[in-house]
Amino acid sequence: MAHIINRKDWAEDTELWKGEFTGRSCGTNVSVIFYSTHKIGGGPDLHTHPYPETFIIRSGNARFTVGDEVIDAHAGQIVIAPANTPHKFKNLGPDLLETIDIHANDVFITEWLE
Repeated sequence: MAHIINRKDWAEDTELWKGEFTGRSCGTNVSVIFYSTHKIGGGPDLHTHPYPETFIIRSGNARFTVGDEVIDAHAGQIVIAPANTPHKFKNLGPDLLETIDIHANDVFITEWLE
C-alpha cells in the first residue's frame, strides 16, 4: 500500500521547505527533515545518530563538520555523515540554505553534543 504525506502534515511553513516526518507511521525505515534558514551561521549544533544521515543541499552554501573533516558544500551536492559520527552544518550565506536531511531510521534518535 502506497503512502502519501501531504505538505500540511509535515511543513512548518507554507513558503519554505521546512518541517519533518518520521517513517514509522508509514512503515519505512527513513525519516526526513526539511531544513531552511536565511540566517548566516544558522544550523544545527554538533550531534550524532546511531545511523547514517544524508544531506541533500537544495540551495545555498553550508559548512559541514563531519568527524574531523570540514566540508564546504553547495546546492546540488550531497554530504553523508556515517553512523555515530559527530556532525553539524552552518549556513555560509549569502543566500537561503535549504537541505533535505535523510535519516536512515524510522524515528529520529539524536544525541546533542553542544
